[in-house]
Amino acid sequence: MPTARAKDTLFHKKRTLNCNGKILSLNTPQVMGILNVTPDSFYAGSRLGSVEEALKKAEQMLTDGAALLDVGGYSSRPGAADIAEQEELERVVPAIEAIAKAFPEAIISVDTFRARVAEAAIGSGAALINDISAGTLDEAMFGTVARLQVPYVLMHMRGTPKTMSSLTSYEDLVVDILDELQQKLALLTAAGVKDIILDPGFGFAKTVDQNFELLNRLQEFAMLELPLLVGLSRKSMTYKFLGIDQSEALPGTIALNMFALIQGTDILRVHDVKETKQTIDLFTKTTL
Repeated sequence: MPTARAKDTLFHKKRTLNCNGKILSLNTPQVMGILNVTPDSFYAGSRLGSVEEALKKAEQMLTDGAALLDVGGYSSRPGAADIAEQEELERVVPAIEAIAKAFPEAIISVDTFRARVAEAAIGSGAALINDISAGTLDEAMFGTVARLQVPYVLMHMRGTPKTMSSLTSYEDLVVDILDELQQKLALLTAAGVKDIILDPGFGFAKTVDQNFELLNRLQEFAMLELPLLVGLSRKSMTYKFLGIDQSEALPGTIALNMFALIQGTDILRVHDVKETKQTIDLFTKTTL
């Protein structure tokens, strides 16, 4: 029986990303390492309080096999407090500038829903925009992405980090998510955006049970013929379901990530790069 990854070739999924002249191949899955320059990200182990800490973490992630480094300065955990745009800029821009200077070979992503932050980050050395809101929280985002001509992660979410937990009513979970993403895809395509990555948004306007349903139905996203990014790292669907502390959630994360790979995931966004790269290496070996 063919694997999901074998099946998704029937849809002629896009297999490369042009990241500021650096071509990232997705013929094998890749790791995106999470760099949170925030004091309140949901996983305490990922919080970085200075540029020096971000540089040290970036170096370790690159050594461990990360193909992408995702720098974020705005916590998107459920119920997270809003911060001013200027504060977000002051967090992410110095970190991106320093990482780009120290590791010019690195492909840096900026995790933001604000167009001005995205543009400043690209100007500082980032090559990809990761937007949790799919353009819903800043109407200037799609035009900015089109003008900059950089890859864009289109993630499904409803509401804001403060309100999303109350917006979990779906007629058919995956059909509704696909419909909402396709509406955004039409706008991005019309604007001339060429490299788009889909993120179904685990934990964003989804309950724990809905997250598991979404994971079991990931193959359905292959119909859109775009690379698929999945972020399951240490999320509540692991530690709440198992009744453990978040600090104990790495084995469960690895298990769910392996299942996501079998379902056709191209990029895993994670806190634990070394273990995820090992998971991908084992997955790739078993699907040769």
